[in-house]
Amino acid sequence: MPVYLWTGKNKQNKTQKGELEALSEDAVRSHLTRLKITPTKIKPKPKDLFENVAFMQPKVKEADIIIFCRQFSTMIDAGLPIIQCLDILYAQHENKTFKKMLKDIKGDVESGQTFAEALKKYPKYFDDLFINMISAGEAGGILDTILRRLSAYMEKAAKLKAQIKGAMVYPIVTMVIAAIVVAVILVFVIPVFEEMFAGMGGSLPGPTKFVVGVSRFTKSHIHWIILGIIVFIFAFRRFYRTTKGKTIVDDLILRLPIFGPIIRKAAVAKFTRTMGTMLGSGVAILDSLEIVAKTAGNKTIENAVFETRSAIAEGRTMADPLSESGVFPSMVCQMIAVGESTGALDAMLTKIADFYDEEVDQAVENMTTLIEPFMLVFLGVIIGGLVVSMYLPIFKMAAAIE
Repeated sequence: MPVYLWTGKNKQNKTQKGELEALSEDAVRSHLTRLKITPTKIKPKPKDLFENVAFMQPKVKEADIIIFCRQFSTMIDAGLPIIQCLDILYAQHENKTFKKMLKDIKGDVESGQTFAEALKKYPKYFDDLFINMISAGEAGGILDTILRRLSAYMEKAAKLKAQIKGAMVYPIVTMVIAAIVVAVILVFVIPVFEEMFAGMGGSLPGPTKFVVGVSRFTKSHIHWIILGIIVFIFAFRRFYRTTKGKTIVDDLILRLPIFGPIIRKAAVAKFTRTMGTMLGSGVAILDSLEIVAKTAGNKTIENAVFETRSAIAEGRTMADPLSESGVFPSMVCQMIAVGESTGALDAMLTKIADFYDEEVDQAVENMTTLIEPFMLVFLGVIIGGLVVSMYLPIFKMAAAIE
C-alpha cells in the first residue's frame, strides 16, 4: 500500500504535516476531512533507493526497544487498543527499520494473531524472555504492567552490560597501545641505535644485547608474528564456538583473579533479575529457568541452571541444586531458600539482583582504581626498560671518557 505525505490546516488554521498509508490520494483526503483537517498538499512519498539493502538501513538499538515498551505501556494503561497503539508508534517513530517492523507487526495483529505471535517473527530484537512475558501479559490482561517491567529490566540489563564492557575496555586498550608502541620501538627505533653502536666498537652491555637480539628477531619475523596472531584469534574463535570450548573458556573466565569475581557477580545479578521478572509476570518456573539458562551468556552458569531445572522437575527446591553447583554464592542460595519458604521468591530474587548490581558498581570502581597504577607501572617498566637499555652503552662510553 502506498504512503502519502500530506500538509493541511486544522480548525485553528495551524499548518500540520504527516504521512499516511492509503490506497489513493482521495482516501487520504477523506481521512483528513474526518479529522477536521483541510488538506492543502498531498503527494506520494518518494521511495528510498536503498530500501532493500539491509546494511544501508538504520539499526534498531536496545534504547529503541526500551522506549517502545514504555510508550506502549502508557498507551495500553490509558485504554487504547493494541492496533491503535501500534499505529501511533509507527507514525511518530523516525527509525525506518523500526517503522517497517511496527507496520508488519500491526498487520499480523490485524489479521488475528496475538501480539506475542507477531513479535516472534523478529527474534533478533525480541528474545524468548520478551515473547514469554508478553504472552503471559496478554493471557493475564496485564500487558501494560508487563511492558513496564520489561522496560525496567532492559534498562538495568543495559546498564550492567555497559559496566562490564567499561571494566574490560580500559586494560585491553592500554595493552594494545603498549604492544603497538613496543613493536614500533623494536622495528624502527632500536635498529638505528644498533647501527650507531656498531660504529663505536667495543662490547655492549647485557641488557642492550638482549634488546638488540629481540629487535632483530622481531624485524626479521614480523610477518610471521602478525600471521601467528591472526591464526591464533581465528583458531580461538573456532574453538570457542564449540560446546566444549565455550565450557572451558567460560569456566576459566570465572576463575580469573581480577575480572572473574566481577563477571560472576554480574552473572548472578542477571540471573536473579531475569528470573524474578519472569516469575513476577506469571511465567512458569520451569519455562523461566529454561529461558534464563539460554540467555545466561556463560556456559558454566547455563549448565548450572539447566541442572537446577532438572532437579526442580524431579520435585526438589531451587536453592539446593544451585548451592550444589558451586557457581552461585552461598548467600544467594540461602536468600532463594527463604524466598521459596515464604512464597515470595520473585521479590527475593529482585532484592538479590539490586544488591549485586551495587556490588558490580563497587567492584568495577575498585578495579579501575587499582588497575590504573598497575598499568602505569607496567608501561613504565616495559618502555622505560627498552629506552634505558639503549642508553647504557652511551653511559658506559661517557664514563670511559671521564
